[in-house]
Amino acid sequence: MFTTFVRIIKSGCTSFWRNKWLSSSAVSMMSLAILGITSLLLVNVLINSLTANLEDKIDISVYFNLDTPEDEILEARIDLVKLSEVRSAEYISTEEALKTFKDKHQDNNILMQSLDELDSNPLEASLNIKAQQASQYESIVGFFEQKKYSKIVDKINYLENKAVIARLTSITRSIRQIGLVILLVLAGLAVLVTFNTIRLTIYSSRREIKVMKLVGASNWFAKGPFIVEGALYGVIAAVISLFLLYPFLWYISPKITSYLPGTDLFYFFQANIIVLFLIQILVGVSLGTVSSLVAIRRYLEEV
Repeated sequence: MFTTFVRIIKSGCTSFWRNKWLSSSAVSMMSLAILGITSLLLVNVLINSLTANLEDKIDISVYFNLDTPEDEILEARIDLVKLSEVRSAEYISTEEALKTFKDKHQDNNILMQSLDELDSNPLEASLNIKAQQASQYESIVGFFEQKKYSKIVDKINYLENKAVIARLTSITRSIRQIGLVILLVLAGLAVLVTFNTIRLTIYSSRREIKVMKLVGASNWFAKGPFIVEGALYGVIAAVISLFLLYPFLWYISPKITSYLPGTDLFYFFQANIIVLFLIQILVGVSLGTVSSLVAIRRYLEEV
């Protein structure tokens, strides 16, 4: 069994080098497909970073009536943070709200004088809430629609941010759907090219396959070299993709970081280079072996 296995690997490697031009075209197409798939993974990192930045800037504020005791607001906050949808809920007292308002409008003398003439603080205490995801704000608003909060809640500014939140969710979903379609197209093209390349290789080796079948070789012994050849396409394509991706990210990453602070694709690539390389090899070997299996199976059925 071991001898047979070695022969299959040796035969597959020989076939790979013997059909250099066919192998080059398959490796080139597969490299493009792997590059495209890896790029989509990196684009997904960018999308997540962009989404996180935007979501960090979006929040809702729940304002409580002026006569609401602070204990009740803090109790509501304790119940709120138990929700899995809530990332944070910051309590802002009336005093903090007034201080922030004064700091923001300190250059407006008329407004400052008007505040000084008031006998009491007109600003309400509030909870500044951030959700785990933009689509979860509606369920958080539903939490405050319970009957026990109806008497203490004055207003929620969710409607003011609803359009922005909905738009953000829609854009993120659309980008991911487009990315999935591109990924499937690239993978399909790679399979098609590899399939046709293997078919041509099989055709050039048709006499050898017939001789092997005549002397009693099993189907797996006939399939083996072509499966090895397809796997070699994938491994070499993965290595080429990695070497092409490294200088490209080194060049493009600073430009992306200037537009998206806190996002460093080159650092992400370096930190996860082993995982990304393994993914590339897995994708390449899978594309190569599946294409080879389909191609040789069709040929064996024909003969």
